[in-house]
Amino acid sequence: MTVKVEPFVDHSEELTIGKKTSAARVPLRLAKLLRGVDLKMDAKKAAALGDLEILEIAYDSRRVKPGTLFVAIRGEKNDGNQFVPDAISRGAIAIASEQPSPRNLPKGFAWIQVPEARKALAILGANYFGRPAEVLKLIGVTGTNGKTTTAHLVDSILRAAGCKAALLGTIGHRLISETRPASNTTPESLDLQEFLDDVVLAGGTHAVLEASSHALAMDRLWGCPFAVTIFTNLTRDHLDYHKTLEEYFAAKRRLFQGTGSAAPTTSVINRDDEYGRQLAGLAARTLTYGLEPGADITTRKPSLSFTGIECAVETPIGKIEIRSKLVGRTNVYNILAAIGAGVALGLPREVIAAGIAQLTAVPGRFERIDMGQPFLVVVDYAHTDDALRNLLATAKELNPAGRIITLFGCGGDRDRTKRPLMGEAAGRASDVVVLTSDNPRSEDPLLIINDVIVGLQRTPAKCLIEPDRERAIAIALDQARPGDIVLLAGKGHETQQVMRDRTIALDDREVARRILRKGGYGD
Repeated sequence: MTVKVEPFVDHSEELTIGKKTSAARVPLRLAKLLRGVDLKMDAKKAAALGDLEILEIAYDSRRVKPGTLFVAIRGEKNDGNQFVPDAISRGAIAIASEQPSPRNLPKGFAWIQVPEARKALAILGANYFGRPAEVLKLIGVTGTNGKTTTAHLVDSILRAAGCKAALLGTIGHRLISETRPASNTTPESLDLQEFLDDVVLAGGTHAVLEASSHALAMDRLWGCPFAVTIFTNLTRDHLDYHKTLEEYFAAKRRLFQGTGSAAPTTSVINRDDEYGRQLAGLAARTLTYGLEPGADITTRKPSLSFTGIECAVETPIGKIEIRSKLVGRTNVYNILAAIGAGVALGLPREVIAAGIAQLTAVPGRFERIDMGQPFLVVVDYAHTDDALRNLLATAKELNPAGRIITLFGCGGDRDRTKRPLMGEAAGRASDVVVLTSDNPRSEDPLLIINDVIVGLQRTPAKCLIEPDRERAIAIALDQARPGDIVLLAGKGHETQQVMRDRTIALDDREVARRILRKGGYGD
């Protein structure tokens, strides 16, 4: 029997446990935590558990303390049900699981059977922290490429408007008064609710979130109401997890269908993308953007150079003159998407323009390394074949006379099918390709390189192979002549490399600076 409990939308103090506002933690009755959670158990048994007082919620048994409700979720590698005994031994007094209750439970112990543990975790977490997502205006950004830059642009617009905005994404989680490292682009639902609670308590009004396909498929954003959702584009990626492009798109589509709450107020959709056109109409209101005719937000003949982008953008609220330090045609799309969010939020044209202008760079996204050398060096996060093509097209458009030297690798324990595609994409548009390692993880770097070579051999590019990434960067820089451009692709802002048996410090930007300094450039 499945029991649907009525959704709880009250923001009264009885739901707020005071975890952040007072030194003592206040227990919360299980009945209040379960409001809005689907239950797969007898209604009378569920009601009998309601007075149990819960101090904490955890989905990792190592975080369990006395008085904890442990939610057994299934991960990519482990099933949380395996750790129920450990959670009980650490003091858990309640378990939420998709499995039925075992026999001979201790007296006063609660076993809550749910049809979908991940959705239950999301609602439990929202209730535990007083539903902070309903206090804030949430802006969600999804797509294969451009999420991070678009999210940063939206955040910059909000700050130009005087809003106190949080930014959660690939590079880190900025929570108004502090920044925390990001282990995932989108945090697990319980962690996300805690982060949003921090934002509310710091006086925040908005939160911009990068919504990854993994997070959407795993219901980390379940129950979060979005004011604005943005779709950048969709090309093949993460097929090691999603298996097919259709399943990958289905995960992205969840953001526009409402993630378990009402559909977004406004969706901002890339009309030039074939998948984007399929999303139009899912939200209450759709604003389209693009460079092709027919979009609500568009520009003609943008001026592109290494100093930035200048263009006049047509919007439903009138023309906006844009000047940005960001470079390349792909960033024109990102800017149009961010303008769409600004329009959707009702912000004035001058505020939108100011916010765009104030963002001078995004870490690891076409980030120039300038030590006075007579050639250009750029670090970029491009790690799919489409992202590589866009990066190379930007380089050629901005530097048509120089050669292009591209360094990249492919990550281990990830979609193998994209490796030859990346090799071919790099080889078709580069004069020299330096093939190296990215994050090999448990795989042999040479075997990964062999997969890439299959595509690279179809091209006329000169290919150099060096599995050690730091030595490979030195080789790429040594190949450069005055007027060339060296692209160090794949890791962008990352500062570590994950190997089979260890994780080492490695930042492409710092490695390049160190090598250039040894070559006599810089201070």
